[in-house]
Amino acid sequence: MLLRINNLKFTINLKYLSVLGMSLLLANATYAQEVIKEEVKEAVVEEVVEKTDSVSAQKAVKIDGVAAVVGDFIILDSDVPKEREQITAAGGSLEGVTDCQIMGTLLENKLYAHHAIQDSIPVSDAEVRQEVDYTIQQFLQQKPDMDELVKFYKQEDEKGLRDYIFEIIKNNKLSTKMRASIVEEVEVTPEEVRTFFNKIPEEERPDFGTELKVAQIVAKPKISEEEKQKVIDRLKQFKADVVENGASFRSKVVLYGQDPGMKQSGYVYTLNRKKPRMVKEFRQVAFSLQEGEVSDPFESEFGYHIVYCEKIRGQEYDVSHVLLFPKVSSEAVKEAKERLEKVRQRIVDGDITFAEAAKEASDEKETRGDGGQLINPQTQDYNFDLTKMDPELYAQIQNLNDNEVSQVLTEQDRKGNVSFKIIKVTDRIDEHKASYARDFLKIKELALREKQIKAIQTWQKEKILDTYIKVSGPYRDCEYAGNWLKK
Repeated sequence: MLLRINNLKFTINLKYLSVLGMSLLLANATYAQEVIKEEVKEAVVEEVVEKTDSVSAQKAVKIDGVAAVVGDFIILDSDVPKEREQITAAGGSLEGVTDCQIMGTLLENKLYAHHAIQDSIPVSDAEVRQEVDYTIQQFLQQKPDMDELVKFYKQEDEKGLRDYIFEIIKNNKLSTKMRASIVEEVEVTPEEVRTFFNKIPEEERPDFGTELKVAQIVAKPKISEEEKQKVIDRLKQFKADVVENGASFRSKVVLYGQDPGMKQSGYVYTLNRKKPRMVKEFRQVAFSLQEGEVSDPFESEFGYHIVYCEKIRGQEYDVSHVLLFPKVSSEAVKEAKERLEKVRQRIVDGDITFAEAAKEASDEKETRGDGGQLINPQTQDYNFDLTKMDPELYAQIQNLNDNEVSQVLTEQDRKGNVSFKIIKVTDRIDEHKASYARDFLKIKELALREKQIKAIQTWQKEKILDTYIKVSGPYRDCEYAGNWLKK
């Protein structure tokens, strides 16, 4: 029962859609975005010009047809094989997946996008443009020449390419937000979780692999007040140069900024008051600015910033910032390592427990209050499935015995900052059949997923009847989970 999911979105997507990134989605996709009328029967999408010595004759050659219409969107005959191509290119398995199932998924995506527009679900054009910029930058890393990129995607120029990618990303966002809105208020009670679990025959209950609980203590090199002040003074100089001398803020970002996300986003972040993004300190400063204003230097967990407000559109703020990291001295790095080695020795000698040492000495505020226990970002509990563990973490704990404290390990973050840590496996749960008490959170997630599927099925059933839908050609012979043929 647990694995018998009738909704087509889940049966197909669980098999292969999760492997698709945006770059591969765009690699072969030519989704039609134009609004069409009911009487449209087929699409003529290419003209071939034949020339003779004295006569130029033009005739239209039909190379594609309309396979389906969903509200204001069409699906072309070519979309199904192209979907197969991109799935294969992404390394996905198509074993047992039929063209009818792929068509069902395309019909669903168009239905979501259509009703997202009808329900006025907002998708910020500025946010989409940022993703377009990022996507093109990712493409250019593989194909550095823009002209080649334009030609590869059969567009006339760079603007055409950007418009093409813009429509795909926007409609994907509409579809995603519509699905999210359908299930956002779906919740399960403990009693519903118990009922769900008890309905599963014992022989069909899932097996959960070996799981570990892991704790760590982190020591970070301390930055001197002198280094902090150097960075603050430099940011003050940047601000004065912009405000008093009319220098370009963007040039400061490009030349000196140390946030790699700035370039990827086109040197603009769009913040929305109603949708928190960025750390608290950054948001507070950004939302206090007027258009054209530059902030004073301020600190966040990422470093020191000045923020420039480019434009305000109601609740949305387009901002840019210069981020600088204070330098860490070699003496500070040495001190942090030696400090942690002393902590480890105290634990090994039995002078203090690992949990007590974490609360007393760890520089990682996210874990120190909980005795250093790591939280699994996927499940939000303390258990890490050994087969799904982050490779880097697995490499650090694979040779540890239970309750053994690791040697001091060195780590480097994306900013190049060095830190040190010690790790301990605090608990081990061997492979086992699902248990209600032990695996409550996992079972709750499965119960919630089933309830969400039912909510989507109900929504689909209603909206299919309310929406103009026409399926043509061989796809009318398919057996769909949804009533797309309105029989």
